[in-house]
Amino acid sequence: MAENVDAKIVIIGCGIAGIAAAHRLVKSGFTNVQILEATGRSGGRIKTGRLGNTMIEIGAAFIHGPSEENPVFCLARDYNLLDPKTLTPENQAVDVGEYPPLVPNWFTSSGQKVNPDDMNPALDLFHVLLENTPQSKSHKQRSWPSVGDFLRSEVRRRTAKRWKDKDKHTRQLLLGAISTMLKEECCSSATHSLEDLDLVGFSMYLSIKGVDCTFPSGSEGLISNLMSELPADLVSYSRPVRCVHWGCSESGVNAVTVECEDGEKINADHVIVTVSLGYLKKHHSTLFSPPLPGQKLKSIEKIGFGTCDKIHVEFESRWWDADCEIIYLVWDDEKDISDHVSDISKNWVRKISSFNVVESSERGSHVLCGWISGHEAEHMETLPEQEVRRSITELIHRFTGDLTIIPKRIECTRWFHDPWTLGSYCHPAIGCSVQNFKNMMEPLPTRGKQQPLQVMFAGEATHPCYYSTLHGALLSGWREADRLISHYSKTSPLHSDQKS
Repeated sequence: MAENVDAKIVIIGCGIAGIAAAHRLVKSGFTNVQILEATGRSGGRIKTGRLGNTMIEIGAAFIHGPSEENPVFCLARDYNLLDPKTLTPENQAVDVGEYPPLVPNWFTSSGQKVNPDDMNPALDLFHVLLENTPQSKSHKQRSWPSVGDFLRSEVRRRTAKRWKDKDKHTRQLLLGAISTMLKEECCSSATHSLEDLDLVGFSMYLSIKGVDCTFPSGSEGLISNLMSELPADLVSYSRPVRCVHWGCSESGVNAVTVECEDGEKINADHVIVTVSLGYLKKHHSTLFSPPLPGQKLKSIEKIGFGTCDKIHVEFESRWWDADCEIIYLVWDDEKDISDHVSDISKNWVRKISSFNVVESSERGSHVLCGWISGHEAEHMETLPEQEVRRSITELIHRFTGDLTIIPKRIECTRWFHDPWTLGSYCHPAIGCSVQNFKNMMEPLPTRGKQQPLQVMFAGEATHPCYYSTLHGALLSGWREADRLISHYSKTSPLHSDQKS
């Protein structure tokens, strides 16, 4: 424990990583911590909203792997934010990988509702392949550079034997279901296409045991609980940062100057940068002076950062089964196994692979959450609401064959056009390795006589195996706080408050 350390620490960004770092530092006796937040609110990519009477998640929705290993689960449990069934030992022990067992309804673009059992051959094959992607450099790298290449070639190879006795229509339907699952995986990875995901890099992500769950009263409850334990004046809102000036002092005191957009300059001993990778990609050249070192820049470029958006739709009444948890859409007119569409401006809606049924505490509230990723999501964000509503209405009419279903309200997320995130979360793009994530974690300066730990980095894109998750972001904030705690417990009491 570092008691009463008055080193000045500035944290850029009040998302979960920044809040976690501040929380840990304050609890460990750091008395001079400040968060600068560009927007008017805390939480970053955690944001809860409403559609009619139903609570909806604009940003992060799931606790991936709700069990003891997951710090977000432990905090949510301690703050009493979870459903009792999530807390059962059975729920925590299930190892589902990335696919929680949801009760599905399947609809095709011919307006047919299909028996889920008939779609199981496609689902089973897809999951087997996804769970057995080649994990080391030993496989013939040239044959499949990407996850998409591997899945498509293996699906063709295996189905040629496995499904040869099925009639043409059934085969077409099952291959359509594979395309649906490819689009689903694009949303999971926030990528335009699985061809953009590195095959070896894909296995860096580790899943935690437990059936994925949500926060019944909204994930912002986690933020408000954490914030309530911090000093009220710790965060400065609507304070975007223009530039972090680092590496300028050898004396060891106030080695960093944070220049805000409003012109104010804040001297600090350490700065923890928690901005999104999307923001770093766009603004790194102006955000740091001197510029970031080469290997850091290379990693910012190599790690992918994409968009996954949600389209929440409210209906007057339910048109899916009472026990249904997810609705899958299969296009039975697509000839190829594909996870993206040809003419985005005309066919963007074809990228929507599924709708989750949103649980509501209100009676008579019927809300679905549709998922869309990549360039199709970016295009959707530019459309006026009535255009999205019209496209979604047509989509549902086509798949159900019921022209009386009319959406009541609609709400779309727009993460790509959010100037502070510029996308949703990261993925291992082609050529990305674990070294790139390690480079992202490296504090600056990397060596030399200058004061260490001047600029530090946290956020989901700095975690080598839990990237893209809430728990990855939280752990990265703790990690950087722990670096400072460890640094000050080793150093002389130069910065300690002598009065204590």
